[in-house]
Amino acid sequence: MARTPFPVEVLTPEGQVFEGEVEMVSTRTSVGSIGILAHHQPLLGMLDPTELRLYRSEEDIVRFAQGEGYVQVSPEGVLILVEEATPPEALDVADLEAKLAAAQGDLDGAQDGSEQARVAAQGVRRWEAFLQIARGDGPA
Repeated sequence: MARTPFPVEVLTPEGQVFEGEVEMVSTRTSVGSIGILAHHQPLLGMLDPTELRLYRSEEDIVRFAQGEGYVQVSPEGVLILVEEATPPEALDVADLEAKLAAAQGDLDGAQDGSEQARVAAQGVRRWEAFLQIARGDGPA
C-alpha cells in the first residue's frame, strides 16, 4: 500500500546522516515505540536507543542504530536529533561488548542516584540496544 511521502532529516553532533523523503518513520520514544506517517500531529519527544527505521517504501528501508535524542514532527516534516546514528553493518560486536562492559563497570562503581550512575545507566542501555541491532535481533 503506497503512503504519502514526507521529508525527514536525521542529525548527529557530527552532522547530517540522512535527508530525504520517506513513507514512514519507526523509532522508540521514552514512553514507547512510535510509527510516524505523513500528516502526523505535531510532536516533540525524547528518543531512547533503538533501531531507527526510515521506510522509503515497504521494501526500501534505511536503518540506523539510534542513540538518545529527540524527535520533532511538524507540518514541514520530521527532524530527528540523536547522539549517534550508525548503520547496522558498521557496528562491531566486539567493540560494543567492550563498551557495554565498561559502562556496566562504571554503573557498578557509581553511587546510587548520582550523575555518574545516570550517565553509566544510559550507556548500558545504548550499548545493549546497539548489540541487539548488531547481532540482528535489534529492538523494533
